[in-house]
Amino acid sequence: MRIACIQMEVGDRPKSEHIARAEKLLERVEEADLVLLPEVWNIGYFSFDRYRPESEAPGGETAERMSSMARKLGTYLLAGSWITREEGGKLFNTSFLFDRNGDLVAKYRKIHLFGYGSRETEILEGGKEIVTHRTDFGTIGIATCYDLRFPELFRKMMSMGTEIFLVVSGWPFPRLEPWILFNRVRALENLAFLVSCNCAGVNRGVRFCGHSMIVDPWGKAVAAGGDEEEVITADIDKDMVTRAREEFPALRDIVFPP
Repeated sequence: MRIACIQMEVGDRPKSEHIARAEKLLERVEEADLVLLPEVWNIGYFSFDRYRPESEAPGGETAERMSSMARKLGTYLLAGSWITREEGGKLFNTSFLFDRNGDLVAKYRKIHLFGYGSRETEILEGGKEIVTHRTDFGTIGIATCYDLRFPELFRKMMSMGTEIFLVVSGWPFPRLEPWILFNRVRALENLAFLVSCNCAGVNRGVRFCGHSMIVDPWGKAVAAGGDEEEVITADIDKDMVTRAREEFPALRDIVFPP
């Protein structure tokens, strides 16, 4: 199967320009089975003053246009995340997965909100539900940015049958080395693929570190981006997870101390 990560340059532009840019980048992707966009790409993760006024209902403009792109391309599209307004005006950082027909098949609200140099914990509500979804190329599990620092979430998704972790992110410099480390370790310790899509560019004076990655079950990065906007692609063998778990059955030896 072919995977593409759109490491989009996200700045301080109007939402309409970011959406149009995402559509142009998506149109460059050829015959992918799965495409990812990054975190809060339509307004910029660090644009905290825009969170409430530019939040959307779950079926708002961004969702409609990304659904249309998934249908047009005939691909699964994890359309990154954006700020949604739900449940009495509460705001969430929500990721949307559309199938090849453009139908919404999974929605994940970011569980671990980030408070270090960020207003996310002040403005948003944290999600409560771990989300996995069975596709025609295997079971995927969805996570967002700061979630990468919490191995318990990924272990739980693995126990729910996940073979491919999908991570959308707005991870900034200077924390590039932890980003690379977490991407590889979360894949290796669960003998699963991990696909991450991070932002590039500068938003509210903060530079994103890019380096989106496609990591195999042995922790090897089979594709990785640099600092700037680009599309990362790789062809992977989805059966590699099964083979790796049979060859090195460490997951059978998990023991949770009392």
